[in-house]
Amino acid sequence: MGLADPHRGMTVAIRPLCPLCPLTWALVADDVRLTVRVEGQVQGVGFRWWTRRYAIELGLTGSATNLADGRVEVVADGTRAAGQALLDLLQGPHTPGDVRAVTYEWGDADGRASGFTVR
Repeated sequence: MGLADPHRGMTVAIRPLCPLCPLTWALVADDVRLTVRVEGQVQGVGFRWWTRRYAIELGLTGSATNLADGRVEVVADGTRAAGQALLDLLQGPHTPGDVRAVTYEWGDADGRASGFTVR
């Protein structure tokens, strides 16, 4: 069962706190997947390793990958708050290289990733 949170634009799951006591419910934020594509001078400047460092600190799993067209793709699974924090960092002024554009989308995490890899 899910419930839309109009203040955050996200869906949270409603789960019983105790499987033996279905009348006691809690709102639990489901993990999400953040997919980001970063354009600019972001290859060959340590951008993926910088991203990995912060993703791990935020408790995210996933990867940072160089794309053939010069962009870097970041895929991160975790809480919405952690994903937003990473997105803020990727759009911030202190990234390695020269970020010119950031596009992103939110989706459902699949829970298959472990750790955060650089490809």
